[in-house]
Amino acid sequence: MAKQVARESDRPAEQRPLAGIALRLLTALLLAIMFALVKLVASRGVNVVESLFYRQCGSALCAAGYVAAGPGFASLKTERVWAHVGRMALGVAAMGLNFLAFILLPLAEATAIGFSVPIFAVVLAALVLHEPTGRWRWSAVAAGFVGVLIIVQPTSGEVPLLGASVALVAALLTASVTIVIRRLGKTERAATTVFWFAFSSLVPLGLAMLFFARTHDTATWLLLAALALAGGLAQLTLTGALRLAPVALVMPMDYTSLLWALLLGAWMFAEVPTPWIWIGAPIIIASGLVIVWREHLLHRRAALSAEAAAPT
Repeated sequence: MAKQVARESDRPAEQRPLAGIALRLLTALLLAIMFALVKLVASRGVNVVESLFYRQCGSALCAAGYVAAGPGFASLKTERVWAHVGRMALGVAAMGLNFLAFILLPLAEATAIGFSVPIFAVVLAALVLHEPTGRWRWSAVAAGFVGVLIIVQPTSGEVPLLGASVALVAALLTASVTIVIRRLGKTERAATTVFWFAFSSLVPLGLAMLFFARTHDTATWLLLAALALAGGLAQLTLTGALRLAPVALVMPMDYTSLLWALLLGAWMFAEVPTPWIWIGAPIIIASGLVIVWREHLLHRRAALSAEAAAPT
């Protein structure tokens, strides 16, 4: 009976912070590799639709393995089909624009602008979920957007405005996905959301492949396989990190992806980041950390208040 309960649970039996941090660091590396491969295969004639399709193939396989080894396929039953469909449509659009941003921009600049996701999430949470947002988080939002403007330098022409615009819209849509996932999380397991996103997205992407699929040489197919593997493994390590440690602890590890973006950009594409990234990126990162810290603090206060109000 105990084994059955453990299998049906979607939460870890115990927290292992160091393991959670390690998995989140690995996630940052895997995602940096995936985005670098998206840019590389694009230079070899692979379009965004193909990259999305093969990436989701890898995610679907990894999600199926995760569910089989964890909560089991019986846990995938859901009564919120249309909510998952909406999450899928939003997620595919966000991922497609993210891929396009990394094709249009140097890796470091695209990564740094992507750090604005928590900033957009605060704004959307206030507007859509009506979550209370104090002066600390609004100040962090304002500082974060200043950091973005410093990197983009709209009048300088150093960073392509089309690429920067795509990256910002991608960040906005990615933040929207986090809001949808918060709502889904009230009734759905994490494994359920990940599984249905991976498999349902293959339907529209598969149809699009009828028009966009191309033949490639062996080396390009191997790069696409590596892209799919990196994306699928990142999905698993991300989920694992959140099971083993609190969000506030592991989320700051995401910012290490800038280091990998700088190294991969220099090695694979001979990219030299603009000087402004060294000023703007720390501002965006600091604003994101403030947002994470405030959210953790508010959750902790709410938990302590609930504990104090509970009957003894």
